[in-house]
Amino acid sequence: MTFKLDAADLTRAVQVGVLQPGQDQALLAFLRQQPQTHASLQLAHVAYYFGALLIIGAMGWLLSEAWMRVGDLALLLISASYLLLFTLCGHILWQRGQVIPGGLLGAVAVSLTPLLVFAVQRMLGLWPLDDGQDAYHDYYVYVQGGWLVMELATVIVGALMLRLLPFPFIVMPIALALWFMSMDLTELAYGEGFAWAERRWVSLWFGLLLLLASLWIDGRCKQDFAFWGYLAGLLAFWGGLSLMDSVSELGKALYCLINLSLIGFAVLLRRTVFMIFGALGVAGYLGYLAHRVFEDSLLFPVVLSLLGLAVIGLGLVYQKRRVGLTRFLRSRLPTSWLSFLPALRR
Repeated sequence: MTFKLDAADLTRAVQVGVLQPGQDQALLAFLRQQPQTHASLQLAHVAYYFGALLIIGAMGWLLSEAWMRVGDLALLLISASYLLLFTLCGHILWQRGQVIPGGLLGAVAVSLTPLLVFAVQRMLGLWPLDDGQDAYHDYYVYVQGGWLVMELATVIVGALMLRLLPFPFIVMPIALALWFMSMDLTELAYGEGFAWAERRWVSLWFGLLLLLASLWIDGRCKQDFAFWGYLAGLLAFWGGLSLMDSVSELGKALYCLINLSLIGFAVLLRRTVFMIFGALGVAGYLGYLAHRVFEDSLLFPVVLSLLGLAVIGLGLVYQKRRVGLTRFLRSRLPTSWLSFLPALRR
């Protein structure tokens, strides 16, 4: 459990004799000098992440066709300059103790790798796809085997960046590139027969593998690298699962059961991100049932509102008793299973 101390807390500690007079100010000065290594919901941290996502979006899926017209050499020089600039600035901020903005700039640099490789391939005449000038935008939209070099380079650069700036968010662009790579490799295997149904299954299985990998690294590092792996894995797994067509009631009930299992993992691992995805899935299934029972009824919005209140109530109960619930659930597991679970962080 994490506690936040301020000057008033330390003053009270002196008054009750826990600290000697003068020690409170020395301890406060020491704490203020320590770098912030864990992200929180402080306004500055929200601004850091929002700014980084804006840059990633601007230089990624929002890149306009006008940028493609500047020429391959100009695009290469611009992308390489941006990548080196963000890496340098991130490293400088990291060395000065500004871990969060420094690490985020490192992640931005990694996200520029596909654009850099794209420019290199086109300039050298090695671009494998026969498409228009706006082909780079399609990297974030379509599944094509020709993207593999860009994805592999992103994973390599991301791994090197983690060595330079061991910041958890850098895992996110790596996981995204691996997700794209899994799709593109399957496209090569299936060929023209690679349809939307196969993409959903690939996304589901890749997400499951990423979740297992994140579980393995959870608790093995000082920093929480597993969080972003869990998030990326859930996006792939839950997204593929939720987009599958299920015409049978049994399939829909199984979908609800899987989402209930995600909520169970949220309690077991004390990871809120599992709770969010699981609750969305269960709420969707309950909404489907309510629609079937109360279709064309004035009670339908009332029932959905009650379901929403019930979800909020469950959240309040979990928040108050999450420690006890986690201990209870872990105590019911076989001892051999517990060795695979990470120690609780909070």
